[in-house]
This record gives sequence, C-alpha cells and structure tokens, in this order.
Amino acid sequence: MDEALLRALTPEVLAVLVRRGGDFAAAEDAVQEALLEALRAWPREVPRDPKGWLVTVAWRRFLDAARADASRRRREDLVEERPAPGPVPDEDDSLRLYFLCAHPSLPPASAVALTLRAVGGLTTRQIARAYLVPEATMAQRISRAKRTVSGVRLDRAGDVSTVLRVLYLVFNEGYSGDVDLAAEAIRLTRQLAARVDHPEVSGLLALMLLHHARRAGRIGPDGGLVPLAEQDRSRWDTAAIAEGVAVLQGALARDRLGEFQAQAAIAALHADARVAAETDWVQIVEWYDELAALTDSPVVRLNRAVAVGEADGARAGLAALAELDPALPRYTAAAAYLRERAGELSAAAGLYAEAARQAGAAAERDHLVRQAARLNTLLGEGR
Repeated sequence: MDEALLRALTPEVLAVLVRRGGDFAAAEDAVQEALLEALRAWPREVPRDPKGWLVTVAWRRFLDAARADASRRRREDLVEERPAPGPVPDEDDSLRLYFLCAHPSLPPASAVALTLRAVGGLTTRQIARAYLVPEATMAQRISRAKRTVSGVRLDRAGDVSTVLRVLYLVFNEGYSGDVDLAAEAIRLTRQLAARVDHPEVSGLLALMLLHHARRAGRIGPDGGLVPLAEQDRSRWDTAAIAEGVAVLQGALARDRLGEFQAQAAIAALHADARVAAETDWVQIVEWYDELAALTDSPVVRLNRAVAVGEADGARAGLAALAELDPALPRYTAAAAYLRERAGELSAAAGLYAEAARQAGAAAERDHLVRQAARLNTLLGEGR
C-alpha cells in the first residue's frame, strides 16, 4: 500500500466531487470512505488507474448518501446526472481546495486543520496528535469547518495571501508525534507553487526551506534551544539552503516584492554566513526596513531593533527598541539581549528572568532561565 500515493490523490479526488456539484462536507466524507475501501482492496490488487478508482468509489458513496437523505431533495438531480463511466479527465482543480480551506469565514485554527485534512490527506487522529489535543476535539473542529464552507461556491479567484498565511501557520506549528507539520507545510507549499504563478508563493517556499535547513542545529544534546549565533552550522542542511536561495532568487527577479520574499532574504543572509561573526547585519537591517514598509508590523520592528544592535552597536539597538511598545511579545527578551551586549549584565540578568516568566513555550522559558543564571553566575564571580 502506497500511503504517499493515497495522500497525494486525496485532494484531487475531493476536488472532482466538489466540481461535480457535491457540497464540501458530504464530498469529503465520501472520499474518506473511498480511502478506507482502498486500504481494504488495494493490498490485493492496485488498480490500473488509482485516481479513477477512487473517484468512482467516492462518487458512488456520495450518491448513496444523497439518496438516503430524503430531506435533501435537491440532491435528486445529481442522482439522475450520473457521469458516464470512463477515464477521469486529467484536470487539476485542487487549487480550489486551498482557497476553500483558507476561507476568510474560518478561524485560523480551523483553516489549518481543514487544510491538513482535505489537502494534506492526514487523518483526524494524525492532526489531533500533532496538535496534542484529543481526537474528538479535533473531529469537532474539522466538522464545524466543513459545515462552514459547505455552501461556499468559488466563482472567482481566491485570496492567495490567505492561503499562504494558513500554510505558514502550519509550518510554524513545527512537529510532534508521528506528523512533521513543518515538512507537511513544505510539501503543500510545493504543490501550491506548481499550481500558482505568484512570487509570494515562491517566497514562502524559500522561507520554509531556509528555516527548515537549520532545524538540526536548533536543539542541543540536552533538548534545549540553541540560539542562532551558537548553532553548529555544519549540521545545517546545505541542499535545502541551496534550493531555498535558488527559489528566492527566481522570485526576486520578478520585481514584485512581498513580505515572504523579504523574510526569506533575511533567512538567506543568515544561511550565507559560515560563522555568526560573518553575518551581514547591515544588509539584514535594510531588508527589515523593506519588510517594515510592507507590513508595518511591530514584531518586525522589534526584530529590526535587534538587527540594528548587531549592525550599529547595542546602544543603537536599544534606541530603536525604545520606540516600541514594551508589551510586545519578546520585547523583554530583546531588551535583555541588547543590555547584555551593552555590558549591563545586572540589568540584563533581571530582564532575562522577567522574560522567562512571560514566555509561553517551555523550551523558550528554559532557555531564558539559563541565560539569567549564566549572567548571575558571572556577576557572582566578579564580586
């Protein structure tokens, strides 16, 4: 049984049923039943046309459900219009599913879950494990999302930026259990890039590849976070970096700069440095200026302040930081880092401890506690 083939065919089969007139929720249920039938039948004999087989079985399940539901008389026309048997047209309308799953009416968490289920082909159990929630909770979330988009008809081009944000949310969830969501996000973004001629799709793919390339260096032997400047760069995936840079260069050449391209350019500059000391912080600040102009995001300006501290000195970084709201996430951690760079170890230690209390993720909190402890040890030794 080729599980990868089934996952790849899932959105294509679902798209066929939706195009034939099935509402999303009922069509998705029918596709899941067809996949279960494939798991039973294919180990004995894989069909010559796997997609056609799945479409036929899923369409029959869909029509059976339509007939059984007497209250839905509008489905009767579909029963009479059974498509003639034969090969399934090789049309690629899976792109509709991306836009449907990233519909503005869905909250981000539901859009991510529905994308993983309908486009990614993951089971509800796999998605629940990845998000560390009970399977019943995830099933309810997906069910509500399916009901929300069931009546939606995409009669015009969807919003690419919304789809990209959903995929970026998937990527940022990282991985846990038996599902690597970062790798899954890269796979789905590759699919989208093959279907959409848009430089920001390439920008997001490049950004994901460049960040994912550093994954092996982010975690130390003790399981703790390793800051970028301290990572063993020999553990970075050079092939992924090369691909990410090539994809980014192709996008930038089109001269339609977007925020994901700008973020990828910053990531590429980090990846280009053989050691942390060789990082081109001046160029990174320039790219943050571009990114801030595109997004007007306070978080971007916070990251820019840290970059200014590297390029022009800690005092310049602190001056840039002073212009921002101290309530911003990670503001205190940034202030701690810049204070340490400025030689104010006592103030930095206190800020690291405060930032640790504010941190949401355990790994980030542990890292900040270690930073505070390190400085307190230095201060104790200096007395």
